[in-house]
Amino acid sequence: MSDNNYSRRKFLTQAILASAAVATPGFLFANELKFSGFGSAEKVNLACVGIGNRGGEIIRELYKTGLANIVALCDVDMEAPHTLEILKEFPNVPRFKDFRQMFDKMGNQIEAVSIGTPDFSHFPITMMAIGLGKHVYVEKPMARTFNEVELMIKAARKHPKVVTQMGNQGHSEANYFQFKAWVDAGIIKDVTAITAHMNSPRRWHSWNPKITSFPPAEPIPSTLDWDMWQMQTQGHQYNKDFVNGQWRCWYDFGMGALGDWGAHILDTAHQFLDLGLPYEVDPIKLEGHNDFFYPMSTTLSFKFPKRDNMPPVEIKWYDGVDNLPPIPAGYGVQGLDPNIPPPSNGAIAPAKLNPGKIIYSKDLTFKGGSHGSTLSIIPEEKAKEMASRLPVVPESTSNHFANFLKACKGQEKTRSPFEIAGPLSQVFCLGVLAQWTGEKIVFDRSKKIITSSKNANELLVGPPPRKGWEQYYKV
Repeated sequence: MSDNNYSRRKFLTQAILASAAVATPGFLFANELKFSGFGSAEKVNLACVGIGNRGGEIIRELYKTGLANIVALCDVDMEAPHTLEILKEFPNVPRFKDFRQMFDKMGNQIEAVSIGTPDFSHFPITMMAIGLGKHVYVEKPMARTFNEVELMIKAARKHPKVVTQMGNQGHSEANYFQFKAWVDAGIIKDVTAITAHMNSPRRWHSWNPKITSFPPAEPIPSTLDWDMWQMQTQGHQYNKDFVNGQWRCWYDFGMGALGDWGAHILDTAHQFLDLGLPYEVDPIKLEGHNDFFYPMSTTLSFKFPKRDNMPPVEIKWYDGVDNLPPIPAGYGVQGLDPNIPPPSNGAIAPAKLNPGKIIYSKDLTFKGGSHGSTLSIIPEEKAKEMASRLPVVPESTSNHFANFLKACKGQEKTRSPFEIAGPLSQVFCLGVLAQWTGEKIVFDRSKKIITSSKNANELLVGPPPRKGWEQYYKV
């Protein structure tokens, strides 16, 4: 399995793991389930897996709340420039390259864990943590495959005392409270269509879309544990274009622009309009489609059925620098939320249209940005007419990071727990399958299977994990 050309076509011929088994991930370290001696009532003992780039930003935000003790740091490359910054900030905290060893040696000192690693590696770390009774803050999207997200949801249900939070931080900011208040007041109602757009350049846009294989093997940096970096995946040799954010470009590792930004743009609409899972995902445009990394431009149509008294909804997703969505009259200017954290490779590149959404209801049209950006009614004349009828929006009592830590202490409930964030992440998993296969996805929402394609249905699970990682796929 060391062939660097291990691809979708090859692994589809392999056996697929059953998604339903009964066991507890983390059973190897069951002796660590001792909760005596935990931190003070004021702070949560937090272990951090993934400490560079976005992972480091998460650590700083959690620590800045004053509610966390950082008790362990874990990363597969402890001597890289992007990890040294956090190590300097917490010089006396124990360090590990393997999260399994961290839990084995320090499990009885850890109450919660933050996970700021590549998309594909969220899953095993989360499953072990939940199995050991540790609260989990995991970056978005929850996991790379539909089935992995499903297992994470099941694990959280099996361990109801474990607090979970997905890291779409805008879900604790102004847009969350405004969207809920406007739905409750009947301002947002009878929504039939949503346009979501992220048209800034992505890392893979400089690549040749005619690439027909993975990049060639390169020498592994002496500081990097490449075997550990791969975790449950298999069949890839090291190349610099797999690591340090480049993983987002590849179907085998990341979730592209949709997985990266969808959770910041569509989260409130998905929750408060009770969208659930789509019954169809149609790849309308896939410019530069290939079997290995994401298209240069993508337009996807997600169709959701009627829910109670709410009409069916179609969401159209647009990404790519040359793929702007239609803009309604009176749209005006869309600003960029100043609270959006910059990517690890620099500032967010200028775009003709900043990331956001347009929501069409029977009587009103709304425009909004991403993360915590609030909605406005368009055109401006209609907004002025409606101003006196808009409800007062409550202010947040905590941000996303404090919300998680307070929930660990029993003081609040998380706003993006797996029961809410899971189906949202699965929407993106289905969208990625439409991008990867180039096929329309017809999805049975009750059975949670793809009925339109045997190959696509097998991709809900994905390739079997490497030997030694199977236990995380059992709940």
